[in-house]
Amino acid sequence: MTYTRTYHHKVRLGNWNEDLHLEEDSLKEFLQKKARGELTVQKIDFLKQNILRQVNLSASKDGGLHIGDVVMLVNTGGPSRERSAISINADINNLSKAHNPLIQAPCGLTAGRSVQPCTRTAFIITSVDGGPEGSTLHFEQSFALKTTSGFAGGLYLTSDHRTFQKCAKVSRLQEVSLDEDSSFISWWKIVHFDPQERLEYEGLPVPANAKVLIMHCKTNQALAVLNDQKLWTTYGNEYEVTAHTFLDSHRAEQDNNHWMVSTCDPAGEGLLLLDRPQTSDKAEELPLTEPSM
Repeated sequence: MTYTRTYHHKVRLGNWNEDLHLEEDSLKEFLQKKARGELTVQKIDFLKQNILRQVNLSASKDGGLHIGDVVMLVNTGGPSRERSAISINADINNLSKAHNPLIQAPCGLTAGRSVQPCTRTAFIITSVDGGPEGSTLHFEQSFALKTTSGFAGGLYLTSDHRTFQKCAKVSRLQEVSLDEDSSFISWWKIVHFDPQERLEYEGLPVPANAKVLIMHCKTNQALAVLNDQKLWTTYGNEYEVTAHTFLDSHRAEQDNNHWMVSTCDPAGEGLLLLDRPQTSDKAEELPLTEPSM
């Protein structure tokens, strides 16, 4: 027969002394963790306070993208999907145990419906071919996307061929994540969203805040956000992000693969240029300069 305690330890029946000491030890441990900031609720507050801190995006004076620009990757949305931005999906398990905790790899990614620039949504366009800081980014030019330094850890947006052990959690498609690896698996390139004009734009400067495709150099799969594959995160219900090219009946990429590499308002008001009208004339979008060799 199982023993069931029917009295409080203050009645001093059974193992009342041991129960009293256990409660005192539990309270002491709780207070020590609270003093060190190790309680789960304190860690979550610390994470959100730092990862949602506002970040100033780069302002493009010539309308184009450049090496070193701080940008957001915003999906244009679709009939059954809201506009969303690539976001760091970090939880308290991704925090390092250093005196000043940072986000450590590997770390997941999602597409959040909040498109405000913050540590969670800001990425730096980084050269992989020795291009100088501030040089113009061109269509089909390889580059890397890195989180900001400091709390975000300076991690790279990476992907690789899917395997049984490494794939997206819900859709099981090719996984996209953040890692310290700056090798070929972290190389991306931008191509024009219209397949019929893609060759004409090759080598031209990439305009900021314009609809484009972001292709993974190693696997040749396009960065994508999924309609019906959602993940519950610390920040709410968000879309899953993968590297997969979705084609329609005309062999053109669907809106799952359409992105805007967003900068801030050159006027200095901090507004994202997410609704800039598209122009069909290449000469009016950017000054035509020869691609850097």
